[in-house]
Amino acid sequence: MTDIPDRRARRRAETQEEILGLALDVMAEEGVAGLSLATVARRLGVRPPSLYRYFPSRGAVYDALFERGQRAYLDAVRGPAGSRSPGLDALGASYEAGARWIMANPVLAQLLFWRPVPGFTPSPEAYAPALAIHDHFAGLIRAAVERGELHPDAAGDDGLALASSLIAGLVSQQLANQPDAGYEDGRFTRLVPRLPAVLAAVYPPR
Repeated sequence: MTDIPDRRARRRAETQEEILGLALDVMAEEGVAGLSLATVARRLGVRPPSLYRYFPSRGAVYDALFERGQRAYLDAVRGPAGSRSPGLDALGASYEAGARWIMANPVLAQLLFWRPVPGFTPSPEAYAPALAIHDHFAGLIRAAVERGELHPDAAGDDGLALASSLIAGLVSQQLANQPDAGYEDGRFTRLVPRLPAVLAAVYPPR
């Protein structure tokens, strides 16, 4: 009898994952802001009130997706950095990995990096991985400064904002203008490897 609560917890978690997957499908079809829990419930084969046992509101579904997406993006950008030299080389690898993840997950990326849902604000728990992403890139830029690849100002608030805007700008242009292109074929994503050099041109070492 002791494993019954565990089985129930597993089933609950599996159902929650199924709901989130269906929610992404609906968002892909109707737009990120067009998520309807009634549609999700119908596709799950339950009545809409049953969905509230798993997520109390539409905002809670967005919040869960936001956290899941940020954690996946964090894993993506962290992955290749560990095998590269600290500094600009690792920064470039993280830029590329992040851009590839966004191109592979465009619907979820809209929720993470743009504001497509009026009134939605992620909870502190869901936003925590985003802070870790910021810290990851800040650490790579500080390492580049320590290696003499960037001016110390690159690690300041303006430098970090520019570093973030460089990759966000390219990916935004890619999704807006060539959403169906692959990473290598994209008019804008193929420029991602140049971004560390752009940052170094703005913040040349002393």
